Amino acid sequence: MPMSIFITFEGGEGSGKSTQARTLHRRLSRSDIPALLTHEPGGTPLGREIRRWLKGKGESNPQTELLLFNASRAQLVAEVIRPALKSGTVVICDRFYHSTIAYQGYGRGLPLDLIEAANNIATQGLEPDLTILLDIDVAQGLARKKMRDRFEREELAFHQRVRQGYLEMAKKDPQRWLVIDGSLPKKEIERLIEERVRQVLPNV
Repeated sequence: MPMSIFITFEGGEGSGKSTQARTLHRRLSRSDIPALLTHEPGGTPLGREIRRWLKGKGESNPQTELLLFNASRAQLVAEVIRPALKSGTVVICDRFYHSTIAYQGYGRGLPLDLIEAANNIATQGLEPDLTILLDIDVAQGLARKKMRDRFEREELAFHQRVRQGYLEMAKKDPQRWLVIDGSLPKKEIERLIEERVRQVLPNV
């Protein structure tokens, strides 16, 4: 019987999380496991419009970012993620609400309780079964980026706060998080992810 598993990928800029999310999706598909790959912000027509604004050159304050990310998230959860999980599909999401905590909370300095309230409205209590964090030195990650959006152009201190936020969240919930050194060779990262995913999906 298909298993409804929700896996999210997190990490700072240039961590390689998007590459590994795609790799896992291909692996599951080759194993005839129903799987869906999506991302934040985006994944729906509304989400794509919001993504264009957030990733573009326009300016917005942290509160606006918080609300825009969660508007995209609410639509993605309702339109894509929950229906897929209900049908027995493994859902892989490149970023989820932990990104908002890391970037708008630790990075921008918004109160964490405010972010939690907004995230809860958007997710309606949906939690990942597994969150994979690719952790990498900030300077090393940014050096991998050829074209930078306005988040990637932030000062190093911002990205260091984001990284620290991720590590603190992972430390608080080690059963749900898998932290991997993002500077490792891609194949080694793939192996570590596969090893952990097999604990919930034996047929991978």
